[in-house]
Amino acid sequence: MHAFYAECNFNSSIMYKRLYITHILYCLVLTVALCACSSSKHVPQDRLLVNKVSIKVSDNKEYKESNLYNYLKQIPNHTVLGGIKLQLGVYNMSGKDSTKRINRWLRKMGEAPVLYDHTLTEASKKELTTLFANKGYMKVNVTADTFINKKKRKIDIVYNVTTGKPHLIKSVTYNIPNDTLRKLILADTAESKIKPDTPFDRNILSAQRDEITKKLRENGYYAFNKEYITFTADTTEGCNDIDLTLNTMPPYSNEKMPYYTSHKPFFVRNVVFVTNYDPVTMHNSGEYMASDTSYHKNIIILHNKSQYIKPKVLEECCFIESGKLYNSADVTKTYQALGRLGILKFINIEIRPLGEIDGKVWLDTYILLTPGKSQSVTLSLEGTNSEGDLGFGVGAGYQHRNIAGGAEVLDTKFKASYESLSGDLNGLINKNYSEYSGEVGITYPKFKAPFLSKSFKQKILASTEISTQFNYQERPEYTRIIAGAAYKFIWSERKRNTRHTVTLLDINYVYLPESQINFLDSIQNPLLRYSYEDHFIMRFGYSFYHSNKKERDLLTSPFQENVYTIRAGAETAGNLLYGISNATGADKKAGEYEIFGIRYSQYAKFDFDYSITHNFSPRTSLSFRVGAGVAVPYGNSNVLPFEKRFYAGGANSVRGWGVRTLGPGNYNGKNSVNSFIYQCGDIRFDMNLEYRAKLFWVMELGAFIDTGNIWTIRDYEDQPGGVFKPSEFYKQIAVSYGLGLRMDFNYFLLRFDMGMKAHNPAIGQEPWPLLHPDWKRDSAFHFSVGYPF
Repeated sequence: MHAFYAECNFNSSIMYKRLYITHILYCLVLTVALCACSSSKHVPQDRLLVNKVSIKVSDNKEYKESNLYNYLKQIPNHTVLGGIKLQLGVYNMSGKDSTKRINRWLRKMGEAPVLYDHTLTEASKKELTTLFANKGYMKVNVTADTFINKKKRKIDIVYNVTTGKPHLIKSVTYNIPNDTLRKLILADTAESKIKPDTPFDRNILSAQRDEITKKLRENGYYAFNKEYITFTADTTEGCNDIDLTLNTMPPYSNEKMPYYTSHKPFFVRNVVFVTNYDPVTMHNSGEYMASDTSYHKNIIILHNKSQYIKPKVLEECCFIESGKLYNSADVTKTYQALGRLGILKFINIEIRPLGEIDGKVWLDTYILLTPGKSQSVTLSLEGTNSEGDLGFGVGAGYQHRNIAGGAEVLDTKFKASYESLSGDLNGLINKNYSEYSGEVGITYPKFKAPFLSKSFKQKILASTEISTQFNYQERPEYTRIIAGAAYKFIWSERKRNTRHTVTLLDINYVYLPESQINFLDSIQNPLLRYSYEDHFIMRFGYSFYHSNKKERDLLTSPFQENVYTIRAGAETAGNLLYGISNATGADKKAGEYEIFGIRYSQYAKFDFDYSITHNFSPRTSLSFRVGAGVAVPYGNSNVLPFEKRFYAGGANSVRGWGVRTLGPGNYNGKNSVNSFIYQCGDIRFDMNLEYRAKLFWVMELGAFIDTGNIWTIRDYEDQPGGVFKPSEFYKQIAVSYGLGLRMDFNYFLLRFDMGMKAHNPAIGQEPWPLLHPDWKRDSAFHFSVGYPF
């Protein structure tokens, strides 16, 4: 989905031009003033400002300073643009009277000076020492040198690290008395994280403990934990080689499980659903009471008289199977599947070990569910004033999160609007405008399709969306009907940040049953005219999304160094209708088939985007995006529907141009009102590079270079110079550059970008504005929500 944006092209707005120039000048003056301020303004006389901190590793090139910086307990104030402490400068603009609102506001936006603390320097030395020791450098030495500027009350700190040679693992042996455990642990030693001739890294040892524990718990060993795995390191004096032994310890004594004296696999006896769990009254009772008990296949359901969710739905969401070995992965999958059911407010899975029965150790699984509110209603009332024409609108919405007992979500929206029209309406009697619209959609938390097995549904946790929309508009000049319907599947892959969407059916239908004579001919704007013409699109589509973005873990890393995203999509329209028309021998009108008296579109469209962001630090990054697409009309269509064609320019494309003012090819759109409908194409290419840096408070800076254009597949008369030619297209790639300010409020981001043309491929325009810039001719301002990519 494209980010919402609105934009203003300075070629047509002198007022915005002046405002933006004033704003830029103000920012420049402010920056100069901040740089001129004394950075020690709020530093007490007996304290020192931490000016610079660096880390030097003298004998090991493997570790970079940027990777070690996160282990320091005290770092200087943040810098931007190569060393400007902008946040500190904003803080220093405040006065000493903290009771004044302006001073409190400046301090909140800025950053207080970082005052030198000797104890934090010692703590930083200890952190660095521990880091390298854990990596196998047992003889690491860390010192700290300080350089004081008494006049400016500043201090520089240099940490000197000498790692020495690492201890290496010479051999790995296993001390595992339990034969079953030994067989499981040694089954895939080739994939073990611990190997000979590798550094003695304690983090890797810990990760290996986690990996083994995970594997055992997925093979029935419910009571096993990582504390039962230890390592013995045998070294020789004067030698850096280590003989490593992995040990498994016997179970510790446990009053709750006295029978558990050796590591044994657990089997699942009963899987019990408690569908009306009350965490307040039932949490400490140990017993789960219900008025009724039901059985469905291999699950037991404790419920009240009104069983609000179907047993089949619970069984499909449950991966834990009675009679089989306990598997911790099945518990996680059950959490995920039940978490998709909107009717559930609270989910918890409780494991109760039972003891040894007939030579096996058993446990019961209790799945505790608390329902939320199933229904909600929204009402809205609005008033309108369109150039003196008064009107009102009434809306209502209804949602049911469990409409058929299977956690299906029903969404309905209805709206009615009325407006009294004034002015000269060519003698028409009816001077009112009325509009009625409705949307109905239902979402199933699974594949809603026949002949699908339970194993397939559990493998792919999908949802099915079925929706329909209808809009009826009546004005003195016309009556218009807009209708649509969609049927789609959406599913995500658990282990990868990947999402698939399959649109089985998507219909878009526009029909004008009545209109005033010459109404369409009176519309000068071609795009507006198209929105009133009869058209019908029935399409099938697929979209793909994948990203390697991970949940942020501040304990291991404050940021992810490289984050990439892949988006791809494909859709076709009209093939089924064309096949039916052709097979039934339907008559053509003007060489095209029709349905309901309306020509339908037929085309294929493909789209791809790849973006990657390299984070230099939590505050600075460099992002790159490349994208391409192609759409081909065929069969019943000579040209793509307007809304399906590509466009260039705008807040998310080549930002030196306004939206739909670039291309296709070297086409020159001279009239911004009429030409932009022709500035669309069948082929697109975009490539962007953007540097991002946090300034202060919520403010961010962006500097970007954009390239790209669009082309047509065929040589259309209304788009001269727009056709794609392999020998010419590279000359028609537009280039722009610019700066932007962003305001990051965490939940959303506001973006203000100013783009300037660098290379303009349009015929009759200055080809290299970079060499001969003209502000009025070459600039474009964009306001949007969210990053461009």
